[in-house]
Amino acid sequence: MKILYLDCGMGAAGDMLTGALMELLPDPGAFLEELNGLGIPKVRFWVDNGEKCGIEGTQVTVTVGDITEEEEHCHHHHHSSMKDIGGILAALPVSDRVKGDAMAVYDLIAQAESAVHGVPVREIHFHEVGAMDAVADIVAVCLLMERLAPDRVIASPVHVGSGQVRCAHGILPVPAPATAEILKDVPIYGGQIRGELCTPTGAALLKYFVDEFGPMPALRPEAIGYGMGKKDFPAANCVRAILGSAGEEGERVLELACNIDDMTGEELGFALEALLEAGALEAFTTPAGMKKSRPGQLLTVLCREQDREKIVKALFQYTTTLGIREHICRRHTLSRSFTTVETPYGPVTRKDSQGFGVQRSKYEYEDLARIAKETGLSLEQVRQRLPEETF
Repeated sequence: MKILYLDCGMGAAGDMLTGALMELLPDPGAFLEELNGLGIPKVRFWVDNGEKCGIEGTQVTVTVGDITEEEEHCHHHHHSSMKDIGGILAALPVSDRVKGDAMAVYDLIAQAESAVHGVPVREIHFHEVGAMDAVADIVAVCLLMERLAPDRVIASPVHVGSGQVRCAHGILPVPAPATAEILKDVPIYGGQIRGELCTPTGAALLKYFVDEFGPMPALRPEAIGYGMGKKDFPAANCVRAILGSAGEEGERVLELACNIDDMTGEELGFALEALLEAGALEAFTTPAGMKKSRPGQLLTVLCREQDREKIVKALFQYTTTLGIREHICRRHTLSRSFTTVETPYGPVTRKDSQGFGVQRSKYEYEDLARIAKETGLSLEQVRQRLPEETF
């Protein structure tokens, strides 16, 4: 399994993430040319060697016309709506996946701004994060994530800094309100370093792409990158990205279980759906004999450790249980990806899985069922008429 680990001990910003991820590529220079060929209005990317506390890395600077992003933030507050951002992204020569990822990152920022300022998302006009430099940062990171294609992204708890920060609305506490809103449910911490270490753009990129926040797992590093910030602090101001193989030893998960003998099948079915929507990896029931010889169900839920509180709350909310048992276990899974296959019946999604020396593919049931209903064929007949399920 390919793991990307992000060390955010000095926070994160879009340019820092871009620099760190670029260093993981075999040819960062070619990627820089690609970025400058995207045609983002008036934007140009510049790359320099940066040094912080004796560590060398990549320092990315974005200029809009002849203005750096720092100068733009101080003197030229651009006002862009989500519609404006969507138009810019739609015109870029990048994949639909990158466009979708970039819009999803902006949606996180817009939702945070909406909550902080008390106005609907459609009325949000971005300042710092809506200017062309932020478009550049977000698109660059989305492109890099597509190019690196990690199976799992893990990040350390995020150091947000302390003190105050000056922005378009005045002097605000660190982390800035929008940043704090975005980082809900993400482990963060402050410290002795005064200043804003995590920007709204950096926070949104982490929130969107990171699957898990915690310590670095056991892995074999294959590439290491350092993305340098612009400011100097007593600690090295950088994001470190480590790309490596985690082998096939599995991931650590929680198993939560409870016994139930007083819920109907409909109620249990609803509870299972609610648990999956709350973030459970798996949720299932097993027939069990209960006290007083009552037939009942053993309800078992697997979840990641950071989702424990949400799942426990959902279990108590949607079931009649009075207690929950918890065990730490390890889950072994095949890595999965999805491919769209063009067929005479239209596009069909195929799930590809591999690992542990195994490769297998399977068409998604929903697409098979749709074709069967449209053609009057059985599911087996539909499978026989589609290209072989291999990759």
